Amino acid sequence: MRRFGLIGLAFAAAVVASPPAFAQEARFQAFVARLKPDAMKAGVSEATFERAFRGLKYDAEAIEKSKVQPEFRQTMAQYVDTRVSDTRIAKGRENLQKYGAVLTRLERATGVDRFVILSVWGLETNYGDQMGGHNVVDALATLACCQSRRPDFFRRELIAALVILQQGHVAPENMIGSWAGAMGHTQFMPTSFKSYAADGDGDGRRDIWTSVPDALASTANYLKKHGWRNGVSWGYEVSPGTARRVDGGALPAAAAKRFAPAGANGPTFMLSGNFRVIKRYNNADTYALAVGHLADRIRGAGPIATDWPNHDKPLDEQGRMELQSLLARRGFDVGAPDGKIGPATRNAIISFQQTQGVTADGYASVSLLRRMKTAR
Repeated sequence: MRRFGLIGLAFAAAVVASPPAFAQEARFQAFVARLKPDAMKAGVSEATFERAFRGLKYDAEAIEKSKVQPEFRQTMAQYVDTRVSDTRIAKGRENLQKYGAVLTRLERATGVDRFVILSVWGLETNYGDQMGGHNVVDALATLACCQSRRPDFFRRELIAALVILQQGHVAPENMIGSWAGAMGHTQFMPTSFKSYAADGDGDGRRDIWTSVPDALASTANYLKKHGWRNGVSWGYEVSPGTARRVDGGALPAAAAKRFAPAGANGPTFMLSGNFRVIKRYNNADTYALAVGHLADRIRGAGPIATDWPNHDKPLDEQGRMELQSLLARRGFDVGAPDGKIGPATRNAIISFQQTQGVTADGYASVSLLRRMKTAR
């Protein structure tokens, strides 16, 4: 909670802190001092710089979250089940009605499928409900200064964030995002904001934090600029071992890459280049499949037709309610049981799984509920 613009007070506070805290203080001070000349070369004024860093706090949560990411912790089936839930599909259809005119206009202007634009929003922040609780400057400064993985990347993003503040797009206290510095409704990193953010509501601003049309227009622009091909789906599910679509439709020539993430007998897809474009948003096959499948489900398509091999089935609503009640009884904070697996419930599941010595993936499955009922 120290104020880094007031160096004397900062070090006075550090004197009474533990030695590790004092070392962390000194490390931050040195980092900020080294950063300032480069930020000013990028056009950041001294006043903006001081304002941005006046309330700098070490973001320990950003460090912890950087170590494990769900795209690489869960199986493909678990990730898709969790992200493409009945609740998220229903909410996507509600937002399709609410923002249908905006999405149709963006599809005509950019060629990007409106359902994919909507799906990215759903995957990134659950349609604006979970935009992250991290101050972007705090998170990026912590990652650039105090962890070993890609510090130069986070330093560049931090300077870009300071330039955004300098240009007046958002106030420092309102620059809220994820632990990694991704911002707004559709989670743009600062450098992506500079290159691809767009004005979707015609007010002359690019406000991805409070304007849904701006956020959707920015995502459409991003996908277009990265090569989205108009009129072609991301991919099509086919019967294992064949090139026949499970829905009986014709397979376009553009869908030429076979993708069988669970092996020859599991769900199989023929992908177009648009799958790769989605991965430019998040370079994980799990993420791109979830975006594509959620888009299809919002459009009206059914679930993936082929069963995932050895897949632990997800819980239905009644099972999720029971799981939340059992977690609460054991002292895990899930809030009021509501049958929805949000961040609090996932974190509670992970904490329980850790006590049991099993893979801590946060997945609400039938076997997890069974374990909850029998565990001591």
